[in-house]
Amino acid sequence: MNDTSKWSDLMIRLGSAILMVIIGLLALTFGGHVFHILVAVICGLMIWELVRMVAPLNAPLALQLGALSAVASFVAIYLPTGFGLPLLLAPTFVGFAQLVRNRVVFMIFSVMVLLAGFGMMSVRDDLGFIWMLWLIVTVVATDALGYFAGRMIGGPKFWPAVSPKKTWSGTLFGWIGAAIVGFAFALYTGASLELIGVSVAIAMASQMGDIAESAIKRMMGVKDSSTLIPGHGGVLDRFDGMLGAAVFLLIVGQIIGFPPGIV
Repeated sequence: MNDTSKWSDLMIRLGSAILMVIIGLLALTFGGHVFHILVAVICGLMIWELVRMVAPLNAPLALQLGALSAVASFVAIYLPTGFGLPLLLAPTFVGFAQLVRNRVVFMIFSVMVLLAGFGMMSVRDDLGFIWMLWLIVTVVATDALGYFAGRMIGGPKFWPAVSPKKTWSGTLFGWIGAAIVGFAFALYTGASLELIGVSVAIAMASQMGDIAESAIKRMMGVKDSSTLIPGHGGVLDRFDGMLGAAVFLLIVGQIIGFPPGIV
């Protein structure tokens, strides 16, 4: 592969990324209903893409489950947690009952999507702008440094059978980027330096989400989850890392006490 082909999609990716950053920052700044709506729409689109992959001949079901997931995600965050969680997971059971094949794949990944959306909204609501920003910047730094290091340095592939473009150099630089983000936010917020380790773990969880989505695409024989985002493929392709990171933080944050070092 020559240098030109390696960077051929860079400008398109940058343009789409800038637009997504603007929309995301505005929603993140406003918080509340605005942020909830954006996350709910993203969750609905991801479920729509997921169903289109596991049941490509059933477009009406993809629309129905996508819409149901968006509504459930939005409503669940306003309910007491004990009532919100069953509603949040209801789309998974509806889809499981209606799908003929790939039920387990849908069940596992749809739960991941819905819990990730709930986790992101909870972080913004409960911990505020700064810590939601930390989560996003950590995932973006992991992805960006991994992208550039993988193409500039190359080297051994991480898992070529599933994700042929992912390299060990990109993976390791993703961890380094996350550690730098963790150090910067620890200094700014007064959190303990344990945040560096948490940030690296978030990067790892992000990469796991990326790999899991790549495995599903490989299993279903598709290149991208959709073509909604120029240069990036689908919403799942762009936010797969955030899925792993948000679910990880939702679970582990209850164990370690997050943010570390801040009472």
